[in-house]
Amino acid sequence: MDIPNWLLWPALGAALLQALALVPGIRRLRGPDPAARNKARLDLLDSVANLILLTGLLLYMTAGDPWLWLSLTGITLLTLVYAAKGLRLLRARRRTAA
Repeated sequence: MDIPNWLLWPALGAALLQALALVPGIRRLRGPDPAARNKARLDLLDSVANLILLTGLLLYMTAGDPWLWLSLTGITLLTLVYAAKGLRLLRARRRTAA
C-alpha cells in the first residue's frame, strides 16, 4: 500500500513536537519536590513512548514492514504508562475517600 508523501509531513511534525515535549519533562525531573519528580517520570516516559510510536510509524511508512516492531513496542510501552498513571490516580482517590 502506497502512503501519500504529504501524509509524512504531519507525522514528522508530531514526532518533532513529541521530541520537544521531552525538554519540560527533563526539567521537572530536576526539581526539589519528590512527588513532582515521580509524576514527571511518568510524563517523560509517556513522551518517550509516543516518540517511539511515531518514529516507528514514520519508518514503517517510508521503509516498510521491518520497522513495524518499533510501533508495536511504542504501543505496548504507552499502554503500560497509562496503566501506571491509572493506578496512581486510583490510589490517590482511595486515599482521599478514606
